[in-house]
Amino acid sequence: MSVQREWFEKDYYAVLGVSKEVSQKEVTAAYRQLARKLHPDANPNNKAAEERFKEVSSAYDVIGDPERRQEYDKVRALGPLGATVGGGRGPGGGFGGAGMSGDLGDLLGDLFGRSGAGGPGGAPGAGPRSQNRGSGMFSRGPQRGDDLETDLHLSFLDVFKGVTTSVNLVGDAVCNDCSGSGAAVGTTPRVCVECGGQGVLDDDQGFFSFSRPCSVCGGRGTVVDNPCLSCSGSGVVTRPRVVKVRIPDGIRDGQQIRLKGKGGPGKQGGPPGDLYVRVCVDPHPWFAEEGDNITIQLPITYAEATLGADVRVPTIDGDAVTIRIPPGTPPGRTFRVRARGFPTEHGRGDLLVTVEISVPTVLTPAERVAVEALKDAASASPRDHMGP
Repeated sequence: MSVQREWFEKDYYAVLGVSKEVSQKEVTAAYRQLARKLHPDANPNNKAAEERFKEVSSAYDVIGDPERRQEYDKVRALGPLGATVGGGRGPGGGFGGAGMSGDLGDLLGDLFGRSGAGGPGGAPGAGPRSQNRGSGMFSRGPQRGDDLETDLHLSFLDVFKGVTTSVNLVGDAVCNDCSGSGAAVGTTPRVCVECGGQGVLDDDQGFFSFSRPCSVCGGRGTVVDNPCLSCSGSGVVTRPRVVKVRIPDGIRDGQQIRLKGKGGPGKQGGPPGDLYVRVCVDPHPWFAEEGDNITIQLPITYAEATLGADVRVPTIDGDAVTIRIPPGTPPGRTFRVRARGFPTEHGRGDLLVTVEISVPTVLTPAERVAVEALKDAASASPRDHMGP
């Protein structure tokens, strides 16, 4: 359990624009929509959008995880207690002022991992103590690692078919020599005698008992007497690493993939953060994206447009399809080839073929004679309706 003081103060559901009752899937959908809209790449030099993006990411970091969301909901259920925890007692000697019932002890017992407090004057249970990611309220125990972001450039064909590839990162990682313990090879950290390995010390406030970080071990619960030479006892080193990424078929330009546990290393035995891989699709010489559809500009000759023709159109699948160009087809007309676009939940999008008239810049003698004959045979000008 890693409660933060800001959980009492910030309504993460409001930040994402959803109600508390929405499903986990709806929370994710709301986050993705806001993340695409507010991402710094889509809002260069926009500080307001950047700060809002960070706020949205922080909210999703909590309620986007089912377990942390449940913890957050318990914290928010404390209501007015959030303004007084760690700050003193409310009117009448109780926390949070009048109106708090005996159920509060049970709620706090669940929240902080203790057995029921019993009632006023009762002793809290001796269950496991809570641990705080941040610098605040309960402890400085195990802290979750930072979430990281990186861009991955892929070809149009790769994102259409899906691909397994890798991204190269340079940053903090768990020290291989000590496996993150911080202790030199052949040694192990010893249990802190001050806190008994808990990393926190109880601070009895009467009705409640809160915890503070152990000053001897800094909240780790262990003390390193012989620091690892590779990481100087921190358990973390800076080095390049390679992370494999599975790109599902049909992913779009700008979308992100979350790799759980592949971000920055945790601190003091905490879990690692997540890695967010943003997909950047390199332009294709023929194809482009339009929603679930794929588009292509298909050149045809003047004769094919005028007389009509059956023409072959390449597809992203690697084969070709034949479409019928009716006589008198104008440039810019679009033809739809069903189920030749991006994969979707219900099948595939379409291939949209827009024709354009190809005008030759160099003519053979025979072509020149034919074009001049066509010119002489023309009975009207396409500009006649425009007047003199």
